Amino acid sequence: MLPPSQYIFPNPIEVDLDGEGLICIGADLSPSTLYEAYTHGIFPWFSEGEPICWWSPEPRCIINPKQYHPSKSLIRNMKKFDYKITINHAFEQVIRSCSLPRSYANETWISEDIIQGYCQLFDAGYGYSIEVWGNEKLVGGLYGVSIGQGCFGESMFSTETDVSKMAFYTLMLLAKENNLPWVDCQLVNEHLLSLGASTISRQAYLESLKNVVKLPQVDWKIYKDSVFSSKTIASNNYLFE
Repeated sequence: MLPPSQYIFPNPIEVDLDGEGLICIGADLSPSTLYEAYTHGIFPWFSEGEPICWWSPEPRCIINPKQYHPSKSLIRNMKKFDYKITINHAFEQVIRSCSLPRSYANETWISEDIIQGYCQLFDAGYGYSIEVWGNEKLVGGLYGVSIGQGCFGESMFSTETDVSKMAFYTLMLLAKENNLPWVDCQLVNEHLLSLGASTISRQAYLESLKNVVKLPQVDWKIYKDSVFSSKTIASNNYLFE
């Protein structure tokens, strides 16, 4: 259990009447503050050197795990190359890989303070990571926050074709097997839409969130010692029966 946060976040709808998304500025990135923010539909997003900005976008981007369908090309690659996929094996390594500059951008919003805050949140039991390994090397993955049956995606990376999509496919199977109603994708973009994401109103999201975070926590520990084959996942469309 985390200690209570010393910060109280406002109701996004009450303070952001125009739906611009920015809710407040300040606070810190301690695990308790992050936990408090996520349970109120708010997340940090800012560039290094800027004050901490907290957001709750209108509309909200989510994906229903039961409506996700992997592409045929992804399935072919998973069967062809047989990557190894793990869960919660290398959270810090994944978030640090996500923080590296991309081919399309020299900067990233994942600062050292973000890394430390989310690693501590993970250590407290409220985070997850999915890793994709090729020849014993981490080649892709994603990380996020888990509270109750709320699953919040944060960022993903890949150094080889389709491996971040393999991690995302694994996350969809995890969410489906645990009967999670949605995975929060936060801000909508074309890549997420191509994966099957959709948007709902902020109010609808917040109403769902109130109930979801009160449900029993997903037990990520049952996956900790498992190593999954991308071939097996692609052929069977499940992790555990």
